[in-house]
Order: sequence, then C-alpha cells, then structure tokens
Amino acid sequence: MSNTPNELSEQEIIRRNSLQAMRDLGIDPYPAQEFNVTALTDDIRDNFSDDLEPKRQVAIAGRIMSRRIMGKASFMELQDSHGRIQVYVSRDEICPGEDKNLYNVVFKKLLDIGDFVGIEGYVFRTQTGEITVHAQSLKVLAKSLRPLPIVKMKDGVVYDSFDDPELRYRRRCLDLVVNKGVKDIFVKRSRIIAAMRRFFDDHGFMEVETPILQAIAGGASARPFITHHNSLDIDMYMRIATELYLKRLIVGGFDGVYEIGKNFRNEGMDRTHNPEFTCMELYAAYKDYNWMMTFTEKLLEHICLTVNGTTDVKVGDNVISFKAPFRRVPMIEAIRENTGIDISEMDEDQLRETAGKLGVEVDNTMGKGKLIDEIFGETSEGKYIQPTFITDYPIEMSPLTKRHRDNPNLTERFELMVNGKELANAYSELNDPIDQYQRFVDQMLLAEKGDDEAMIIDKDFVRALEYGMPPTSGIGIGIDRLVMLLTGQTAIQEVLFFPTMRPVKEQKAETAEESAE
Repeated sequence: MSNTPNELSEQEIIRRNSLQAMRDLGIDPYPAQEFNVTALTDDIRDNFSDDLEPKRQVAIAGRIMSRRIMGKASFMELQDSHGRIQVYVSRDEICPGEDKNLYNVVFKKLLDIGDFVGIEGYVFRTQTGEITVHAQSLKVLAKSLRPLPIVKMKDGVVYDSFDDPELRYRRRCLDLVVNKGVKDIFVKRSRIIAAMRRFFDDHGFMEVETPILQAIAGGASARPFITHHNSLDIDMYMRIATELYLKRLIVGGFDGVYEIGKNFRNEGMDRTHNPEFTCMELYAAYKDYNWMMTFTEKLLEHICLTVNGTTDVKVGDNVISFKAPFRRVPMIEAIRENTGIDISEMDEDQLRETAGKLGVEVDNTMGKGKLIDEIFGETSEGKYIQPTFITDYPIEMSPLTKRHRDNPNLTERFELMVNGKELANAYSELNDPIDQYQRFVDQMLLAEKGDDEAMIIDKDFVRALEYGMPPTSGIGIGIDRLVMLLTGQTAIQEVLFFPTMRPVKEQKAETAEESAE
C-alpha cells in the first residue's frame, strides 16, 4: 500500500518531486514503448575484445546502483538480471547542442539510485582497465519512488547492509536487488527442478496435475488446512499430498506418472518447515521399493552432477556425498544402532516406557507406530548425515504401504535421511483393497484416541483399488529441502521466494528502508 503524503519520508518526497519535475520537462518516467535490449552484462564482459574495431554497439537496460558525477562526465553502475557493469556518460554526447541543460537537470538532479534506464552506446575499456559502456543515448524507463537499502563500505566498515533475515524474507524484492548471491539460489532451484523433470521424462514418466482442493485430506499423516466451497456448501481441504490421486492414475492404466506441486500442512513453522511447500511424487507400475532406492540414488546423483558439477555438497560443517550407492539401514536396527535398545518385540506399553527412559516426550494419543516414530526421530534421525535409506517401517506407521514380504509386522517403506533430516519417503504401494480399508479403519481408531494427524477413510480410493492396481512403487521428495542441500542453506526460508511470515506492523520494514539513503 502506498504511503499517504503525510507519512512520506524525506527521501520519498524528494523522489516524488523529481518525478513531477520530469513530467514538467516532457519526460515520461514510465514510458510504454519497448526498449530493445541487445546485450546483457555478463555477455558484454565475456565477449569483450580490445582489438575489436569498430567498437561493439550495445543496448542495455537496468537499475542505476551507483553514480559518480564529475562535471561534464559521469560514471554509473547499471545492474540487469545478469550482473552489473559500469556506464560512462558524457554531457556533450547524450545532450548535444541546446539540450545540455537536460544533463544538469535530469541526470544530475532528477535521476536516483534504483531508477531504471536504457543505454545505447559502445563498449570500451577505461584507463583503469574496467570494461565499460560508453553511453550515446540515455532513456528513463521507470522512476523509483523508494530508496534502495544499498550497502556502503567506508574504511573497511559495512554500513546500511540489508541483512536482517525477517526483513529480507518480507521484502524479498529488495533482497534480490541488493544482496549478492540471493538470486543465484533461486536460479539453481530452477535448474534442480528442470534436471529432475528431464530425468523423469527421459525414463518414460509423464508429468500430470491433480486437485489441490480435495474433499478428503488423504495421502499422508498431517493436519490439513480447511476451507469452504460456497457453491457446493461443503468444507474442503488443501491437499496434504498428491498420493491417492496419482495412484488412481496407475489404476487407470498409466505405467509411470509424477507431479511437482504445492502441498499444504497446517502445522508448525521452523527453519526446515513451511506450511506450504513444494513436493515431487512419482509412481512406477510393476516396481517395488528396492527398485525405487536404486532409482532415487541415480536421480540425486544426476541432479548434483547436472547442477553443481560434483556429487559433493557442503552444508555447514558437513560435506555430503550424493555418489551412489547409499547406505541402507532397517529402522529397528537404526534405533538399536543409536541407543543400544532392541524394540522389535515391544508392545505399546513397553514402547511408552522405553521412550520415557530415553527422554522422548510422548502422550496417550500415540499408538505403537507413532511411539516408534518419536523414538527414532529423537534418538536416531539426526545422526544420519550422509544419504541413508532407513527401511522397513512398522506397519502401524505406514497405512498406505504393502506389508513386508518377509515380516508381516513391517512394511516395505523407506525414508531417505540426509544431513539429519528426511528428504524422501517411498513405499512398495499397498494394492490390496481389503487390507487398505482395514488400515484406514485402524487410522480412525487412532483419531478417536486424539491423534489429529490420523488419516480419514477415503472410500473412493478404496473403490479404485478394487478395480485392481498393479504392483507399484511410489516416492515423494521434498523439493525445498533438496534445494537447501544443493545450495548449502540451513533455513527453508532462504530457498522460498516468499515464505509464510507472521503478520506484523509495517514500521520495522519501513524504518529500514528510510535509512537506506
């Protein structure tokens, strides 16, 4: 929302006066016509030659990020989407003849840091060796009415740095403009998703879309967001997973499908969780979780090499290798490995007692599967820094998973742990409709005990299974966490353009911007 005149800072008043002065001079500060950009800053630098004659003619556009005015000649730094470059501006060249006064008025007084301009000219190297664009014409493309929080340095001391994380996330557009490296994270995010898509497409999978608004929040154990459909007069849910719809497509005859899209879970927020997040889910007919582990290793190795050129990634103090193969550890063995306790034969009461001895906080709403999950999460999950498949989860934890072929108390499920956090979750999918219905019933019993993450019976999905679904393996990968790993970030907010934030008064952000100049 724009400030009212009485709320404007001194800098904002000056810029609005400059805006009006431009209009009074017949200069449109927001012209409609196209400015034909012929070169970008990195292209100019990468392809510069001192021997080129005549000099290369270019048309560039971007923000003014700094200016040094020296009488009839000046320098400014222009920033486009690919970087920054110096521009030399001569009064006699851009304002010939009687227009020389325009240089003194417009360039010296009315243009500000943050304004967009278009420059046409030629490329040369200055006496100090800097590749520079010699401006032969300058066109105002957009006037900036708020000052940018430009970082300044004097005597080795940094001033006005825009580094408060909360302000950076709330004013991401400013963060992208003034902080080096931020844009690179999101460019790499795009490349990661593109590499993933190419890998799936090359292996014969088809990308699909399924509903975000759903009548039943199914496919995962999570608390949903609830909304209301006015026309139908029914409550609906923002999807917590794409699983049940994608498996319907396998029933319908597709051998391999995947979806990359948003899921929504009405749960806590921290450095690794955001209520809306991007997830990839993929389903392959006639495969099992052993095949999926090998496929996942190849996928992640491919993405790392494509995006980073190496399978090694540095996250904090850890160097993580995505070189296949990854270690495989059954869940019960992982708990034994990290606690020395064998829980394989324990009932619910014994598990609750063991959790207490280990200092794991539990409550009476938790069934056997949830207790095991809590014990693993608190004692073991954070120990697996290198990519590790934790396999063979207890049946109570996995209502959509096929029973283990060698142990009916376990399921054919794995989670991929990397840097102490879950990155992927995969199953040999349960395709027995009778077993699936009973698993849903068991989930409802947990809900009656107070488990607000227990699944609801999806009768339409059970009906789909009754038509027959071939043996299938499926996997979900958290895109945001994958991007965190491959860009070396430790907070999910760093890899989301606009993370969910608690509403606050505008004063803090406004104050930061007012002190920018």
